[in-house]
Order: sequence, then C-alpha cells, then structure tokens
Amino acid sequence: MTEAKEANGVQAVLFALAILEYVAVQREAVGVTALAEHFGTNKSKIFRHLRTLAQQGYVVQDEASERYRVGARFIALGHAINDSVDIVREAVPVMRKVRNALSHSVILGMMEKGGIRIVSVQPGTSAIEISVKSGSLLGYHYSAQGKVAMAFGSPALVKKVCAAGLTALTPHTISSVKELEKELEKIRKQGWAIAPNEAVTGLNALAVPIFDASGQVAATVAIVDSLQFMKEKPTKLQIDTLLAAGVSISESIGFRASAR
Repeated sequence: MTEAKEANGVQAVLFALAILEYVAVQREAVGVTALAEHFGTNKSKIFRHLRTLAQQGYVVQDEASERYRVGARFIALGHAINDSVDIVREAVPVMRKVRNALSHSVILGMMEKGGIRIVSVQPGTSAIEISVKSGSLLGYHYSAQGKVAMAFGSPALVKKVCAAGLTALTPHTISSVKELEKELEKIRKQGWAIAPNEAVTGLNALAVPIFDASGQVAATVAIVDSLQFMKEKPTKLQIDTLLAAGVSISESIGFRASAR
C-alpha cells in the first residue's frame, strides 16, 4: 500500500468515526442531508460511510423516516467501556494535585435521586480542616455540586428539584425557582458554581462538572473551605485549577468536547 492510499484510508476511518460520534450525541435520529450539511460534504460520501457503519451494526436506519441512530453494537460497546471505567480511580490523582496546589479540601460527588453523594475526599492541608464527610448527601439547590450538576444536566432534573420545593437551610439559600433558574444560566455561561453560606453559614464551595464519553454529567469535583479562605468571588487560580481538573478527569473517562 502506498503512503497516499494509507493516508486516504486513515482519513476515511477518522471521518467515519466523526459521523458516528455526531449521530451518537443527537437526541433524535439524523438524516443524510443534515449530516452532509454539518460536515460540509456531499450526501453520497456520507451515505457510503453510513452504509459501512450500518453493516457493522454501529448505526441503524429507521424504515419510516430513513434517518439514522446508533445501533446495538455501538450501545454495547459504550456499556462495556463504562463498566471498565472507575471515576473515583481516575479522579483521585487529579484531586490530590488540586489539593496540593490550593490547600483546600477536594471532594468528588456522584448524582443520585436526592442530591450529590460524596464518594471521595482529599482533606485540605491547613491546620484546621474544613471538609465534607465521604458518604454525605448534598441537596441539589443549596450546594455548588448540585447546582453545577443541574446546570449541565437534563432539564427534567431541574423541574424535579423545583417541584420538590427549595428548602432554605440558611438565609442565603436559594429558595426561589426564578432565582435558581437565573443562577443556573449564569453557571452554564461561566462553567462553574459556588454556594457561599447556602448549605452552612461560613462555608463555601466551588464546583465544576465531570462529563462521560457520551457528554453527560457523570460526577462533580469541588473544593471546599471556610469563607475566610475561599471568598464569595473565587480567585482566578482557584477557578482555573478546578476547571482544568474537571477537564482532565472527564477526558480520562472518555469525554471529548465534540460530545457536547
């Protein structure tokens, strides 16, 4: 095989994977025309790749709409990857780096029905430790972890949390649906959330999302400390360090920016 043919073969594989990724993250089946417009190419080229992917079971075509969605083989592959990935194992080394860089306690949370369950904690390095116990359940609307999960999660989660009522734990807890929606929109734009005095007076947390291979929120990572050491407006160093940690952990479990 010549170098030119080999290069063309590699490009074809990469393009097929790009098509597969795009189809996988769409909420509905997608047509050949839409794919051609998205990738800026002709429909015949798209169709050739779709036909190959369909033959291997990675996509299937809906008979009625003639549009494509991911197939059983791709879904099974995704489940196999998820089963082999341990978020805690991947997150701990990154959390330690954050703790060493900032001195604050670093906590990892997983989404549950009632809130964010803390599954791993890296204690801070200061003489007086401010942290959250592993196993604790933090409510969605009053914690930085919960708010960032709602901001980047499904709209159904936000509706469910609001329907259950926004209990005020302190005078600073967000207890208005309108105020919460405004806060979530702000979080989406900046990529992080804080919750000064909202869960406990004198305590603050800064949290960012962790995304899985499908682009969905899989967990949250946060730094926690007293307002004396973590002001209501986080420093650029705190924000940048934690955002980088969120990206690092997300990528370690298969996330790619194109998935969102």
